[in-house]
This record gives sequence, structure tokens and C-alpha cells, in this order.
Amino acid sequence: MATQSRLIKKYPNRRLYDTRTSTYITLADVKELVLAHESFQVVDAKSGDDLTRAILLQIILEEEAGGAPMFSSDLLSQMIRFYGNAMQGMMGNYIENNIKSFTEVQAKLKEQAKSLYGETGGDSQDLWAQFLKFQGPAMQHMMGAYVEQSQKMFQQMQDTMQEQTRKIFPGIYVKPDEKSEKK
Repeated sequence: MATQSRLIKKYPNRRLYDTRTSTYITLADVKELVLAHESFQVVDAKSGDDLTRAILLQIILEEEAGGAPMFSSDLLSQMIRFYGNAMQGMMGNYIENNIKSFTEVQAKLKEQAKSLYGETGGDSQDLWAQFLKFQGPAMQHMMGAYVEQSQKMFQQMQDTMQEQTRKIFPGIYVKPDEKSEKK
């Protein structure tokens, strides 16, 4: 029988209440649920609105402010530019699929490390540090090539969509670079 998603209620005093354990929890506790791959939903105690995404974004914000950020200012700026853009919905799927692929590669590397170094090999921080020290440049090159290929594919897709839009609406559509020339 499948376990039901854990329900966490957020009260107006900003406190989070875990209905499974009947205790108040912190964002750090919610982060632990995420790390444990536990299914949960955060809802506003008064309205019943789903606040899960907002809580997850709050955890990311705290992580980014706390130590070594994962996202550069340039990346965050690029992400903001996609809001309101015709490609917004596609970008979310694109990022999600790339993270899934990255996670799958990471899982395969862990399995290989376990087969080489024993049961704890896949989880050893020291082992991963050594691996990245020696394989880091190769991995960065591989990821760089992958990102470059993805960018090219995404640009081609965007160009194709613009061309199709121009064909469908020839009198209405103006290319973005033509807008600045007409001013």
C-alpha cells in the first residue's frame, strides 16, 4: 500500500506543523524530508492553499545565502528573463529534465563506486572529493560540451518558433532585433 503524502500546515505565525508527528517543525526539518525523498505537501492552515513550492524556494534561498551558492547572478538573471516569455513553460521542463539526467548520471557513478570500493564507497565524501580532484576537469569539459550543445539546440528551437510565427503572422510579427531599429 502506498504511503500518503505527509501534510504540513503553515500557520499565520509562520510556524510549520507536521500533522504526522503532531509537532512544530522548522525549514531545516523540511529540508531533511527533501533529502530523505519523503513525499510531503505544505498547505496554509487557514485557506488550504498549497504552499509547497514557496517553502521549497525559501529553503533554496536560505541555502544560497548560507554558504557556497549554486546559482550565479548571471544564471538567476537569465532565469528571471524567461518569466513572461513564450518559452517559460518549456524552460521549466528543460531544467527539470536536465536535473533528472544529471541525477541519473550521479546514481550510476555511485553504483560504480560501490562495486569498486564496497558498500560505503558510493557515499564517501572523501572518495568523491578525490574523484572530483582527478576527474573534475574532464567532468567539467563534458558538462560544458553538454551545456553548449543544449544551448545550441534551444537556440535552434527558438529560431524555428520565430520563423513559424513570422510565416503564420507575416504582417504582425516583428523580430526582436527589428523593434530596436524602428525606434
